[in-house]
Amino acid sequence: MHNTAILIKNAKIYSEDNVVSNGNIYIEEGRIKEITASKEYDENISIIDGTNLNVIPGFIDSHIHGANGADTMDATEAALDRIASVLPEEGTTSFLATTITQSPENIDKALENVADYENKSGQADMIGIHLEGPFVEKSKAGAQPIEYIIEPNIEQFKKWQELSGNKIKTITMAPEHDKTGEFIKYLTETGVTVSAGHTDTNYAGIKKAVAQGVSQLTHLCNAMNGIHHRDIGAVGAAFQLEQLSGEIIADGIHISKEMLQLIYQNMGSKRLILITDAMRAKCLPPGDYELGGQPVIVSEDRAVLADGTLAGSILKMHEGAKQMLQLDGVSMENVIEMASINPAKQIGIFDRKGSIAKGKDADILIVDDHMNIKYTICRGVVSYKGE
Repeated sequence: MHNTAILIKNAKIYSEDNVVSNGNIYIEEGRIKEITASKEYDENISIIDGTNLNVIPGFIDSHIHGANGADTMDATEAALDRIASVLPEEGTTSFLATTITQSPENIDKALENVADYENKSGQADMIGIHLEGPFVEKSKAGAQPIEYIIEPNIEQFKKWQELSGNKIKTITMAPEHDKTGEFIKYLTETGVTVSAGHTDTNYAGIKKAVAQGVSQLTHLCNAMNGIHHRDIGAVGAAFQLEQLSGEIIADGIHISKEMLQLIYQNMGSKRLILITDAMRAKCLPPGDYELGGQPVIVSEDRAVLADGTLAGSILKMHEGAKQMLQLDGVSMENVIEMASINPAKQIGIFDRKGSIAKGKDADILIVDDHMNIKYTICRGVVSYKGE
C-alpha cells in the first residue's frame, strides 16, 4: 500500500479541461504529476495499461452512514476504518461521514471520533461530516428516530462544530423550524452547506429558505413533498430554483427510473449530486441490522424499518453511476459531474479533489465504458483491483 510512482498509459483520460484519447497520466507522491498525449518514462515505475479503458476522477459520497458492518454513529476509529477500507471497491475515494438523529451524547461521541480520526494510506479519505438531523420535521422523519428530534439551536450547533474539529461540512435540516432564518444564515456564513431535508415545507417555504442560504435538497424526492398540481412542493422547487442542488439515490428504489429521467431533464448534471445514503449492511448479506438504534431488515436490494419505511440504502456508488448512465442524455462526462465535480465543489475541496488535473490528489478510477471498475487509486495508491 505504499506510494510508488504510477504511469497509466494508452487510456481515454477525462481531465478537468478536456478528454485525452490514448493519453498517459503520471502519478507521483500521491498527486497527479502530468497528463500527456504520450511520453516515455524510463524510471522504475509501476505501469498500468489503460488500453480501451477510461480514466475518471474518484467518486465523492457526500451522504453515507456506513458500510461493511460499521456506522459513523459507532463512534470508533475501527468503524471509520471499516467504511474507508471497503469504499474503493465501489469507486468512492472520499466521503462525508454522516450522522443520524440521536441523543446529543451519542452525536457528541460520533463527532469527537471524527475529529480525532486520521486517514490511512490506500483507503477512501474521510473529508468531513454530514450532520443529518436532529433539526428535522417529525412528520417526515423517515428513518430518523423521532424521540431525538429537536428545534434548531445555534448554541448546540456551535458546540458540535467545535467537538468535530470544524469538520461539519453539510447539515440536513427542516427549514420550516427555523422561523427567523437566523440558524440558516449562521450556518451559511460559517461555510456550512445547508441542505433542506426531512421537511414538510411547500414550494414557498423552500423559496424562502433559499433566500436565507439553503443551497441543496437532501435525497431529493425522499422525506419531502413531491410535485402536486396546486403546489409544486420541494421537488418542484428543485426543478425551478437554479440555486438548488439535489442529492439523488439512484438505486431505482428510492426514486423510480422514470422519475430519475424527469429529474435529469429538469435539473441536468450541473445541479445533481450522486449519493448512496448507505447504512452498515452495505457489502454484507441480507439479514437484521440497525440504523440510529432502530432495527432494520435488509433484503437483496433494500433496507427497511419494521413498518416498511426505507432506512437508507445498500447502494454502491458505481451502481448508482451505472443507473444514471442508462438514462437518456447522460454521458460519462455528466456522471463525472454528478459523482465527483459537484460534491467536491459543494464541500469546498475542488482545489484538490473532484477532477483530474495536474497537482490534484491522485484519486482516480480506471473503468470500462459500462462503469465496471478495473482499478481504484486513492491518493496515488492502488486500493482496489477489479476483474
